Amino acid sequence: MSIRCIRCYVSGKVQGVFYRVSTHEQAVRLGLRGYVRNLPDGRVEVLACGETRAIEALVEWLRRGPPQSRVTALEVESAADPNIQGFDIA
Repeated sequence: MSIRCIRCYVSGKVQGVFYRVSTHEQAVRLGLRGYVRNLPDGRVEVLACGETRAIEALVEWLRRGPPQSRVTALEVESAADPNIQGFDIA
């Protein structure tokens, strides 16, 4: 089992459209640890750690988001494991 952590920055219409709540639901369903939060510049930040296959599934979902959102850009980078338990909405 390969564990990996990523940090994503999601741009577009992603605040005020249930993006964080929907991301939380997806991450929990996939068994990931980390958090999702709004940034002051209008983007959403996602830190996720877990099995590579689950991380890849989350990234694919982040590209689409919930029906009310409109994702225009997704930046993905490797991240250090913050050793967080669970997945939080910050």
